[in-house]
Amino acid sequence: MLWRSARSAARETLWFSPREGARSSAILTAIAHLEELLEPVVEAAGYRLVRLRLMGGKTKTLQIMAERPDGTMNVDDCASLSHAISEFLDVEDPIEGDYNLEVSSPGIDRPLTRITDYARWAGHEARVELAAPGADGRKRFKGLLLGLDGNDVVVEIDGERRALPFRAIAEAKLVLTDKLIQEDLKARESASQQEN
Repeated sequence: MLWRSARSAARETLWFSPREGARSSAILTAIAHLEELLEPVVEAAGYRLVRLRLMGGKTKTLQIMAERPDGTMNVDDCASLSHAISEFLDVEDPIEGDYNLEVSSPGIDRPLTRITDYARWAGHEARVELAAPGADGRKRFKGLLLGLDGNDVVVEIDGERRALPFRAIAEAKLVLTDKLIQEDLKARESASQQEN
């Protein structure tokens, strides 16, 4: 599910450093700054921030991926959260220039962004990409999440148990499987019964 709105910023409060070679670190700093600003807004609205991305181009796009504490998120939730974030952004105005705001659910094959996600989704298949190749030269893995061992994500890959340092993971997401779909359907039914 996706909720999108166009925004126009009235003033500049977040500035990207023009120093040579500083662009990527400035963007990462900006994302960290935005996450610090927006996570309390998302939580106050009754949701959990899953992922935040700011993408450039002619018009920037601020993508917010969130869910309710029970893991669900519908179109009305996206609209509600979009309005809450928009109200905050109108006051704080942390993004330079025009931008689009997109609020969405993580979907069934959701990204794994926090270390707790790997424990929560243990027993499901995932694709994991490291920031740099490991000692064996591999950077991409697909396997069964087994959980955590300290700060390492434990994955069964080709019948072999591997520990991948959480800090080394650049990106990860669940793989859409029948088991994952069945679990999602059960969660939706449970959430629907609690609403009624």
